[in-house]
Amino acid sequence: MLTGAAAQAQDTTLPAINVDARSAPPQADVSGFGDMPLRTVPLSATVITSEQIQASGARRLADLVQFDASVTDAYNSAGYWDYLTVRGFVLDNRFNYRREGLPISAETSIPLDNKERVEILRGTSGIQAGTSAPGGLVNYVVKRPTEQDLRQIRLETTSRGSTLGAIDLGGRFGAERQFGYRLNAVQENLKPLTHNLDGNRNLLSLAADWRITRDSLLEAEFETSHKTQPSQNGYSLLGNVLPAPVNPRINLNNQPWSQPSVFNAFTGTVRFTQALNADWRWSAQLGQQRLKTDDRLAYAFGCGAEGNYDRYCSDGTFDFYDFRSENERRRLTAGNLGVKGRLDTGSVRHDLGFGLTESRVRNRFQDQAYNYVGTGNVWGTAVVPADPTLTDVNTNRDERSTELSVQDAIRWNDRFTTWLGVRHTRLDRDSVRTDGSRPTGYKDGITTPWVAASYAIEPDLMAYASWGKGVESQIVPNKSDQYSNAGVALPALASRQWEIGLKGGREALNWQVAYFDIRRPMTNLDACNRLGIEPCEGAYDGSARHRGLEASAQWRQGPWRLAGGVTFVDAKREGSQLEPATNGQHPTNVPKQVLRAQAAYRIASVPGLELQGQLSHEGRRNVLADGSITLPSWTRLDAALRYETQWNGTRLAWTVAVENLTDRRYWKESPYQFGHVYLFPGAPRTLRVGLTASL
Repeated sequence: MLTGAAAQAQDTTLPAINVDARSAPPQADVSGFGDMPLRTVPLSATVITSEQIQASGARRLADLVQFDASVTDAYNSAGYWDYLTVRGFVLDNRFNYRREGLPISAETSIPLDNKERVEILRGTSGIQAGTSAPGGLVNYVVKRPTEQDLRQIRLETTSRGSTLGAIDLGGRFGAERQFGYRLNAVQENLKPLTHNLDGNRNLLSLAADWRITRDSLLEAEFETSHKTQPSQNGYSLLGNVLPAPVNPRINLNNQPWSQPSVFNAFTGTVRFTQALNADWRWSAQLGQQRLKTDDRLAYAFGCGAEGNYDRYCSDGTFDFYDFRSENERRRLTAGNLGVKGRLDTGSVRHDLGFGLTESRVRNRFQDQAYNYVGTGNVWGTAVVPADPTLTDVNTNRDERSTELSVQDAIRWNDRFTTWLGVRHTRLDRDSVRTDGSRPTGYKDGITTPWVAASYAIEPDLMAYASWGKGVESQIVPNKSDQYSNAGVALPALASRQWEIGLKGGREALNWQVAYFDIRRPMTNLDACNRLGIEPCEGAYDGSARHRGLEASAQWRQGPWRLAGGVTFVDAKREGSQLEPATNGQHPTNVPKQVLRAQAAYRIASVPGLELQGQLSHEGRRNVLADGSITLPSWTRLDAALRYETQWNGTRLAWTVAVENLTDRRYWKESPYQFGHVYLFPGAPRTLRVGLTASL
């Protein structure tokens, strides 16, 4: 029996790190209540594990939309970085992404090979982030050291000859196994079926920890990645006509002078956690992200011949530009101090959290090329001359933010819990053109509260309701020739969401149903740019209201594994004075319903053999803001065979997968991006073969 200091030391022991890819993580750090099982927290989130990532062949965030019916594409061009829409709102790549809980920039290519899980929070994220778009947050969690030695090799190839080789090593060492490590290395040659998209990428990452004492844990991890690949031009409307889906193998970025975009990244974090006693602990974390990008494209944009600069010409031609923005450098440094613990006041239990987050952003660019070079066509047969002259200035940015947060889950009894949270953010943002002109500065203080209540109807059934506020900052573009108040900061855009839901499940079945209602103020900035209004005074112009119903479930019984979800979104533009024709219309590129489903069946007659299927369906969506042109719904089927066996003591897992099984041609999405309507075709049928060996 332990007494005195020894007993106290045992009580304050930090939990052991135990990574097991076969079991779903019990929590989602992105929720802000990461110590609590996700099924007990009154919000909606999806956790996509490394096992799911690897089995699906996912290479980028856009490949993970198949696991969440509330998440869809938003200008996901092959060879470029990822954009997501959640609950009908496009996430902001500058503010809606986290890695290990710290803010990062998603204006780069982020590899998934060393991620233990990707967490997607759905809904207004006022208590989890300072300023952010109201759709939700994405948090990347890296793979951590394993308790048991891990020695894994993975090889993959595709029908056109893409090849991937990866190793994943983990374990512990030391006299008391106090040191842990996790090493991931990846090399891939990219040869997609789309023409002129060949490239390559590599990744090297290391995570390590030191269990200094029972009460103290030091963790560090870093990753360095490189990707070079041309990007894919989107197609567009031909005048006022929606063209039939094109051959997805054609890439309009096919000029003799076309160059690949290059993404280099180094990211790392250090975290120290100290247990104070059995109920309280504090942590300190510091992270930095350094990005270097060469963004290049033979850029198809608009039709000057017909005076339409948001679509292509009716005869299938378009204006061609030589776009090159090289040596883009982004640096984001962030730190966090946090205290979490439990406090009992009589029969009431408080799970408290206090946090202080500081972040610094420094983005430096050089002048860029954006030069008209001739006329292209949608058949990809035109050849135009290059013009890499640096004629267009860029904008350097500096940002600082300080965030204070407090959270309290008040457990009144075994059934009823109230949840309170508030975050206060101080912002300081500056920008200046690369030629020294048009300097702007913006400072503000914003507060985002969140309240919720949950009730356990039964031990395995919980009802909840929540209300929260999110805030975005918006500055009128610094174009004095177009905006009469150029460079002026508009009052903070405060979005509000309420949500009600049910969560349930036991053993083989888990499910959730949620209804949400989000209202977000809108500005006239996009409309002024799209319509070419001069002069335009940047201001608020009505709002967007998104209401929807989400339902998802996972079931496992005997040889069967089933999972899926469905989302219905009723999104409307309201109160626009500048474009009254858009009032009552569904936003562009947001399907009204989405269905995702996965099924797997283990064949008893062949031990280790599993048949897998995946279905994705997205409903109709508006291509134009006034609803005059819509994109048809589409459905895609994927299938795979997975076979697990052992050979000479080595566990082997073979995968043969076919994506877009029926080789259907369809328009996957219709984003309105950079003042232009784009159409992206679904990928053609692709065969993928993989082998994973665990030694």
